[in-house]
Amino acid sequence: MAAAYNRRMSMPDLFENDTPRGREALGPDAAILRGHALPCLPDLLPALRQVLQAAPFRTVFTPGGHAMSVKLSGCGALGWISDAQGYRYSPVRPDTGTPWPTMPDCFKALAARAAREVGFPAFEPDACLINRYVPGSRMGLHQDRDERDFSAPIVSVSLGLPAVFLFGGQARSAPALRYPLFHGDVVVWGGADRLRFHGVLPVKHGRHSVMGPQRINLTFRKAR
Repeated sequence: MAAAYNRRMSMPDLFENDTPRGREALGPDAAILRGHALPCLPDLLPALRQVLQAAPFRTVFTPGGHAMSVKLSGCGALGWISDAQGYRYSPVRPDTGTPWPTMPDCFKALAARAAREVGFPAFEPDACLINRYVPGSRMGLHQDRDERDFSAPIVSVSLGLPAVFLFGGQARSAPALRYPLFHGDVVVWGGADRLRFHGVLPVKHGRHSVMGPQRINLTFRKAR
């Protein structure tokens, strides 16, 4: 993946603007920041490439033994893992037993700036989950409940192919609204919206000019 990714990434593409700028409210403490990550791409994409070279994507299995359709990597002090023992954070990678790559400064700065825009000025992430979606990959409705402190928001950055984000209520049975997400969009939810169910519909076939036939999602969290 890394070699192909290097060949695809050219300087004009780094500044490609797939989506208009602006803020779209999802709730009292949640919003989509359209195109918010685009100015960061010249630093963000090379840093992402280095993280993935150190910690390549891996297949993750649910506690029930089913392979997830997305592949995962991560960086920061903690990484999210799943196995027969359940979902949790770990300071070491499950495949190597070594620490996760250090979270790049440009990652932290982007996450903190986006959180501040939505009313969370003290956000300092210690974990970044990196999900790779290929066409057909999806994420079912779920809550992010593995963190110890729900006062910090979730910050999610979309790169590559577009996707449809599902944002529901506090119960799985609540209706979920659908929001298209494009390259460079950032979603932030916390406060009253922190435990709302959310997910991603199956990604449609396509090829993004920078990222190729995939969507990569960076999800920043305060796990400890």
